[in-house]
Amino acid sequence: MSTGSRAIATTELPELIRSYLRAHSARDLDVAIRSYAPDATVSDEGRTYRGPDEIRAWLSRSASEYTYTIETTGAAKVGEDGYDVLQHLEGDFPGGVVDLHFRFVLRDGTILRLVIEE
Repeated sequence: MSTGSRAIATTELPELIRSYLRAHSARDLDVAIRSYAPDATVSDEGRTYRGPDEIRAWLSRSASEYTYTIETTGAAKVGEDGYDVLQHLEGDFPGGVVDLHFRFVLRDGTILRLVIEE
């Protein structure tokens, strides 16, 4: 978890994040994209995607590129509007197993920023 964070139970995550993670895992692009603010950004694998069109393209590509399972293994509250969710992925991507931090910043009931990193 991040420095300055406080561990929380995954049930304490805001419904927005829990709903987004369910949609992301189920590859439900319509539900997932509705979670984002119009000016949202997503950073993943060294690239940043801005706005709904780029984020939808990223979601679509990541949903079809590999087959994998996701298990939430931890969560933390970071500052006033941030959450760090640790996800364990196993699948047919290079390496086959990885633990990733999904670092969310929320604004007005939407996801303003998501950074995915090891």
